[in-house]
Amino acid sequence: MASMPGVLTDWPWKSLGSFKYVVLAPWIISSTRSFLCKDENERDVTSFLVFPFILWRMLHNQVWISLSRYQTAKGNNRIVDKGLEFEQVDRERNWDDQILFNAILFYVGIKLIPGASNLPLWRTEGVIISILLHAGPVEFLYYWLHRALHHHYLYSRYHSHHHSSIVTEPITSVIHPFGEHIAYFFLFAIPMITTLATRTGSVASFVGYVTYIDFMNNMGHCNFELIPKWTFTMFPLLKYLMYTPSFHSLHHTQFRTNYSLFMPLYDYIYGTMDKSTDSLYESSLKRGQEAPDVVHLTHLTTLDSIYHLQVGFANFASKPYKSKWYLWLMWPVTLWSLVFTWVYSRMFVVERHRFDKLRLQTWAIPKYTKQYSLKWQNSSINNLIEEAILEAEEKGTKVLSLGLLNQSEELNRYGELYVQRHPKLKTKVVDGSSLAVAVVLNNIPKGTTQVLFKGKPTKVAYAILYTLCQRGIQVIAQLPEEEFVKLNTTLDANSASNLVRSSNYSPKIWLVGDGLTEEEQLKASKGTIFIPFTQFPPKKTHARKDCIYLSTPAMVTPPSLENVHACENWLARRVMSAWRIAGIVHALEGWNEHECGDTISNIDQVWEATLRHGFQPILKATQTNY
Repeated sequence: MASMPGVLTDWPWKSLGSFKYVVLAPWIISSTRSFLCKDENERDVTSFLVFPFILWRMLHNQVWISLSRYQTAKGNNRIVDKGLEFEQVDRERNWDDQILFNAILFYVGIKLIPGASNLPLWRTEGVIISILLHAGPVEFLYYWLHRALHHHYLYSRYHSHHHSSIVTEPITSVIHPFGEHIAYFFLFAIPMITTLATRTGSVASFVGYVTYIDFMNNMGHCNFELIPKWTFTMFPLLKYLMYTPSFHSLHHTQFRTNYSLFMPLYDYIYGTMDKSTDSLYESSLKRGQEAPDVVHLTHLTTLDSIYHLQVGFANFASKPYKSKWYLWLMWPVTLWSLVFTWVYSRMFVVERHRFDKLRLQTWAIPKYTKQYSLKWQNSSINNLIEEAILEAEEKGTKVLSLGLLNQSEELNRYGELYVQRHPKLKTKVVDGSSLAVAVVLNNIPKGTTQVLFKGKPTKVAYAILYTLCQRGIQVIAQLPEEEFVKLNTTLDANSASNLVRSSNYSPKIWLVGDGLTEEEQLKASKGTIFIPFTQFPPKKTHARKDCIYLSTPAMVTPPSLENVHACENWLARRVMSAWRIAGIVHALEGWNEHECGDTISNIDQVWEATLRHGFQPILKATQTNY
């Protein structure tokens, strides 16, 4: 919001929240009914096409959002290094308000303006008029309107809201107060109104002009340079007629230069061209892909998790993952993404961070959780993971941590498979087990004398149970007899007495895996604390309201961790899984060994190092109480 919000700051439908699109329902229903029910001569195609045009604009904008986030994560041609934060994502989450506003004005205009209905699909003269009017009056008037908006009175009340985003994204282009958008609409309506008045308007001129504005707005607010140098070499005069992302980025960092809309001509004429425009453009183009120091290798979970990636829906990704009903409406896109990931079959960069001089990246394997349970998929998944490890090695990556099921025992023995295949591997492969164990142990309340263990015995589980028994805490382990005997043989006589195989459900502390059923949860006594030790949380469809469910092993990240604006799966904001943090700490400490297979680092040493670097246990306030 602007520093001193003025009149008409908020959108009229702000109170409707996610249901704001109901204001369009009467128009859409009426135009669709008219098109389907009336005779061909009475149909108004123009009004009917407004709704598909809305969908096209939303798709167009989303493509730019995903492209921009993917490109800036890789680092190619990046302009500004500063990261995004949740505050900016929240401020820009209603980028579709201007599409809704424009749609209403289109519907009203078609009804009220003579000649606005039943437009032909194409009229050449109308297209030419639109081009000339935009290049002339629109660009000129916008330049001076923009300069006026930088006057302290208007800037503090309106335009400062837009300039709150120093690092721009495509959707930053339309983040303005309602009153400012009114001014922009009437400015951009000049070509459209003129073509209607001269009877030269057409569907093509309207759709084409608005699409052009969307295209240029999105392109100019990308945080990477994408206009090749040969464009201006072959056409020198083009630098006066078309701006670049780096040109407009300077306006957001310097504020008092580069005011032009899409044509820098007026900045040249009036002397407001930033002196570093050309040098920033060239340096951005020369910037190569970023080589990460630490890579976290994860994978997709559910079918709609593709939308929760940083390159997906920005607002959806900024909140802990939870399936939404409206994602079912996206099934054609979801199906297409499933086919694409199947065909593409190569890891891709999801996000980047910077912490204490370390360059961090998250890479994703294009496989879903369900595929990891299919044995015939094991070879394909292992090949993808191995390719990612070798690519990280080639880039000079110090540490690669394996996330979610990329480190399962059945798949690759907690990553040991790749170290055995490549014994000279310089990149350290880390499964993060030691920190996961440490987090779980520190989640157990002090003074606890008895815990119940229920879940699949994994490397993390064995380490937790072994440590608890060593500390004199009785563990009621609901394990198969074979697994119970296996664990019991690793303990000395004193510690072994603390391990009990029983069906007793009375302990108030439960260490649980992701296979915990709702029926088992009902057997817990009131006030029981469920502490997960697995990557995935247990099902809580009908969770006990009289019990406490803690997060999967995770910690709160330090404020100095940059570019955090998406949630890691189901975790809260600025909370990171222990397995992921372990890789970062491994690199910070410079430890020179792999942590995979049966190897587990010193738990106390890892925990102390993690705290020393600013990672903190999740406060009780961030836990989910039921």
